Amino acid sequence: MTHTDDVLTRIDLHSPIPEALATEIERRLFFVSPEITGFEVTADGGEVRSVTLRSERPLPHEALTEKVNSMVDNDVRKQWVTPPKAVWTSPHTRPLHQDVFELLAATGAVTEVGEGQVALGEPLISLFDYFDRAVCDLLAEDHEVREYQYPTLIPTKALETAGYFKSFPQHLMFVTRLRNDLDVYRGFQQKQAVTGIDPAVLDSCGNVDYCLPPTMCYHTFNQYSHRTLDGDRLHVVTSRGKSFRYEAAYATSLERLWDFTIREMVFMGAREDVLSSRERFMHKVFAFVEELGLSGRCEVGNDPFFCGTDTSERIWSQRLLELKYELRLDVAAGRTIAVGSFNFHDDLFGKVFGIDHGTDGPTRSGCVGFGLERLVYAFLCQYGLDTAAWPAPVRAAVSGGRP
Repeated sequence: MTHTDDVLTRIDLHSPIPEALATEIERRLFFVSPEITGFEVTADGGEVRSVTLRSERPLPHEALTEKVNSMVDNDVRKQWVTPPKAVWTSPHTRPLHQDVFELLAATGAVTEVGEGQVALGEPLISLFDYFDRAVCDLLAEDHEVREYQYPTLIPTKALETAGYFKSFPQHLMFVTRLRNDLDVYRGFQQKQAVTGIDPAVLDSCGNVDYCLPPTMCYHTFNQYSHRTLDGDRLHVVTSRGKSFRYEAAYATSLERLWDFTIREMVFMGAREDVLSSRERFMHKVFAFVEELGLSGRCEVGNDPFFCGTDTSERIWSQRLLELKYELRLDVAAGRTIAVGSFNFHDDLFGKVFGIDHGTDGPTRSGCVGFGLERLVYAFLCQYGLDTAAWPAPVRAAVSGGRP
């Protein structure tokens, strides 16, 4: 939405890029500068030649031109244009409900409590538990699963080891504290009483040993670091926990949050076992989605790598090798959201975390993650808030077993 007092700044690209890559620009623009409050990426004749940025005050045109083009040239321009590849499509088509988040807010089922933060009430809590139990039960049909509950904080060193800093610096959320020094505490109390809290408080902080976890699987790999796993079997670990990613102004409704909940499953073992388990579990999930009558698809995807020297190459490699599949459910006409992903890491995390599989060297690994807020939101977009219209298994679970 454009406000009448918005300042518009047109940024010309060094050279056009294919319209098919416009979404790759859109998913990165808010991370180019905190002064950007909105944007339009327009295509003409199948090409994108410029972007228009919105801001509250005039932007330094030369500096923003350099930054936008640097992002486009590094992260987007070298990507190969390939048509979406679906590996499954639901046979169902459902009418989609509008203004679901607003209706939930009106009933008190959701409350926005901060940027990218939402408090949840019923029936969302029960829906969370239903979908969480359902996917865990599917996993347990084929595997002996170990479940863990992890601390909220994750060592910064674990994310560094995983390569997260190189891949997704835009999402990092550090945790810090005041230095344990009496003078620091006194100075903080005195200044805070006068000026309140402002960014200058960071001058009194000195610890960045911990971060908020961007996903659960890094906890698992850190937990299993420097171990040799039994080489005769596949190891399956699951956890559910809060995950945190800075999403800038992309945060919206339950679709994209800074603070959200992930159910994650990690497979560690021989390459063939990890790949076949991922494949088998994917199809179990597809069948579950079909049984509920939900519409959507699963397609080859890629992670939002950002500003690395090899970003485009990593995106292309991920798509070419089909290392990531995304389960996407319909939420509006012509629009889907990813509610789950099925990933194969090969020996990447086995190597960097020192996890061996018997005498075969670094373990191969894969993970499956479900964003529970998104999964519940997509369900409500398709079935609405009237529980009488919900599928019987969901209705029974939410009503405590009553039909």
